[in-house]
Amino acid sequence: MKNNTYNIYLFKALEAYPYELAKAVEALNYVLSYEPNNLKALCLMAKVQSEKLGDYEAAKTYYENALAINIENPDIYPDYIRLLVNNHDSEEAQKLIDFAITVKGVDKAGIKLTQGYLYESLGEFENAKEALQEAKMFALNNDFTYYVDEEIKRVDEKRKIQNKKNRAQETVVKNEVEKKANNSWFQNRLNNLL
Repeated sequence: MKNNTYNIYLFKALEAYPYELAKAVEALNYVLSYEPNNLKALCLMAKVQSEKLGDYEAAKTYYENALAINIENPDIYPDYIRLLVNNHDSEEAQKLIDFAITVKGVDKAGIKLTQGYLYESLGEFENAKEALQEAKMFALNNDFTYYVDEEIKRVDEKRKIQNKKNRAQETVVKNEVEKKANNSWFQNRLNNLL
């Protein structure tokens, strides 16, 4: 009977999130007070902490607790990886991606999508595009494929902007080198005359 009571409050929390946060948090607190190892409640509380309250450390703690309970639960990884990417914990995110892709039942398309986000956040746009293409290969619906296509367009735009900046910097450096070369030629000429 206890398990059914917790499930009712968990369902209330799932139904209320994200539109009625007060009800969702109240139900989650009830579930977690009586069953602190409830994976769904821990993951949803982590989402509330990160997405609605901006408390990344608290969210990270909830995700870590969920992983400690069951490291093989595939539902934890996509949201936790996005949290790490958004919080600039790049090394930790990459380790989690590498492990998550091996977990049975994990959404591989979602994991590859987060890999693309990680590369994009690091400014590695070519790698990001490649990871996003891989995500499309694992996609099981057209909506996801369309979404990834839009993400690829965004990454391509960022890459173009980066290339323009790189060319501008190269031009500035080239002009400075030429100016120094011209000045040194003139100085050498003057020194030879003296």
